[in-house]
Amino acid sequence: MKHSTALLVLLLTVGFISAQNDPNKKEWIQLFNGKNLEGWDIKIKGHELNDNYRNTFRAQDGKMVVSYDQYDKFNSDFGHIFYREKFSYYLLVVEYRFLGNQVQGGPEWGLRNSGAMLHSQSAKSMLKDQDFPISIEAQFLGGSGTGNRTTANLCTPGTHVEMNGALVTQHCINSKSKTYHGEQWVRVEMEVLGSERIRHMIEGQTVIEYQKPQVGGPNVSNFDPAAKPDGKLLEEGYISLQAESHPVEFRKVELLNLVGCKDPKASNYKSYIVKEDNSKCVYPK
Repeated sequence: MKHSTALLVLLLTVGFISAQNDPNKKEWIQLFNGKNLEGWDIKIKGHELNDNYRNTFRAQDGKMVVSYDQYDKFNSDFGHIFYREKFSYYLLVVEYRFLGNQVQGGPEWGLRNSGAMLHSQSAKSMLKDQDFPISIEAQFLGGSGTGNRTTANLCTPGTHVEMNGALVTQHCINSKSKTYHGEQWVRVEMEVLGSERIRHMIEGQTVIEYQKPQVGGPNVSNFDPAAKPDGKLLEEGYISLQAESHPVEFRKVELLNLVGCKDPKASNYKSYIVKEDNSKCVYPK
């Protein structure tokens, strides 16, 4: 009888743990909470950290919005909004759309142009007059109404990558995506695996892939030299979204952390984890 009771308790405990933790259920982190900009830092060229110049970044109607309705003219006021926690191995999903007209004074290339900066330096480490963070950019572009203009491209402010085993120093490389005209919503997934590999995906298809993201090269100005150790592989970093002179909205910014517990005996084991960190494991008592 005692053995039967002990077995029943064990089975109930295992069943409870299993019910509480589905190892295949993905635990997405909502970086943008849909209500406000809590958890984010703002850095706009020519302004101090968290000086949200002319209310460029705002939470509005459940979306994160980049707006220029309080600008008279754009004067190289390139802006970025940074999530305050850094990540190394993850899947990032961003849903965006361009709308309205580009603000007067914006550069020609800034038309329907934004992006997600990956493995970025922190907002705090940027100097006041720095234009772009040293980072890997998943560039978002909208079509102009005619012709082809791919999105989820790669740009490299102060960085390089490798493709097919060769170092690539070209600043921007187009993806294989189709063109998205008008004000439609576009969903981009970015799989970031430390310094191993990064993939940009749209509609379930990989549109560009590269390896060994690293510090190096031009296309960033007025930075602190200490923040740019050329040749250093980018293993981790911050995530930021761009304001480059065209209004843009983000309705989803979510992340699946791929670093975590890989021990099946733990109550928080997840089957999709890529980078093992068993210091995060929690075991039933």
